Amino acid sequence: MKAAALLAAGLLVAASTWAGAAEPYADEAAVRDLELRSWVAWQNHDAAFFEQFLSDDHVEIHGYGVVGKAAVVEGVRSPFCKVQGYSLGPLSVTRVSADALLVTYRAEQDTTCGNARVPSPVWASSVYARRSGRWVNVLYQHTPATPG
Repeated sequence: MKAAALLAAGLLVAASTWAGAAEPYADEAAVRDLELRSWVAWQNHDAAFFEQFLSDDHVEIHGYGVVGKAAVVEGVRSPFCKVQGYSLGPLSVTRVSADALLVTYRAEQDTTCGNARVPSPVWASSVYARRSGRWVNVLYQHTPATPG
């Protein structure tokens, strides 16, 4: 009887450890999916996606400066930028805390905004925070890649 109780306790500990390990993988997969979907939404001018995807305090940093959620959503909605195509390198996900993940990758895009070409390739980073039980993007930044 004592052996059965010890075995059951051991199995419960193992199961909870395994379940805890599965959640981080699920979080990483969810955030990777969101990042990939954001590029599809950007190309398709899907402002409704960005309304839900971005946190209210979202910050975006690029060559034109620092902007917030409203400016990003309006930019996505506008026909001013045209994304002809893009490709993304492997996405690396780093856990910053239990409720924060950092995604980094190389991106190439054939995009023009008015008569100006968007820099490509770039090194991109996105920070996600889990808020009210869902992942939202709180920061996006890209830096033009140095040739060579």
